[in-house]
Amino acid sequence: MQGQQQQAYDRGITIFSPDGRLYQVEYAREAVKRGTPSVGVRTPEGVVLAADKRRRSKMIEPDSVEKLHKADEHIGIASAGHVADARKLIDVARREAQVNRLRYGEPITVETLAKTVTDFIQQYTQYGGARPFGVSLIVGGVTNGRPRLFECDPSGTPYEWQALSVGANRTDIRDHLEAEYEDDMTLSEGVDLALSALSVHDDEEMTPEGVDLATIDADTEEYVHLPPEEVQTHLAERDLLAEDVDDEEPDDDAAE
Repeated sequence: MQGQQQQAYDRGITIFSPDGRLYQVEYAREAVKRGTPSVGVRTPEGVVLAADKRRRSKMIEPDSVEKLHKADEHIGIASAGHVADARKLIDVARREAQVNRLRYGEPITVETLAKTVTDFIQQYTQYGGARPFGVSLIVGGVTNGRPRLFECDPSGTPYEWQALSVGANRTDIRDHLEAEYEDDMTLSEGVDLALSALSVHDDEEMTPEGVDLATIDADTEEYVHLPPEEVQTHLAERDLLAEDVDDEEPDDDAAE
């Protein structure tokens, strides 16, 4: 009988276990851990978003693997976990950003967008007939000259960070960020930290095609996605550029 009850807690998204846990939400977090990592760094000069987007095969077009997304002119989003779930939430974020511009005649704030997305995520943790989103998002941008950085996790809770990572090897990357982060970093130093954090997962060898990199400058408040040529320059300057291209990819096709 006890085993049957445990199975009910395991399968029911609307049922709390006796110790107050929602197992389906915890399983969604495990799906995030299977995805390649994304990193966000907030500095006084702006926000840096970086992601590992290695291809599973040489035959896949590099541009078709998206880990960083432009939600609005001043906001970018990085993802880790199930790609399809991420695309759905990106669409929600973009729609909310446009609705805010049409309704109020001004850009949406980073905090408001993060909380709107997490409100949408949270609905899928309390209604039957659905499952939680198996993806975590890093929402970064600039509001009135102030850089902001948020995490949206499968439980529907927004957390604000100075620097964070989501996806595989999160603990090791977080330890690296905690050790190297400084409050007065420049935007360029933020790029250094984001790339070095990704190298913790990638054995310190990366290719420009396998790294997504974007910045949101506090002065211009503009999301800028860096092309592979600039990414290669950044990697070479930091001695992180791989000598040989490695096309081996994670086994899980759905989690990126």
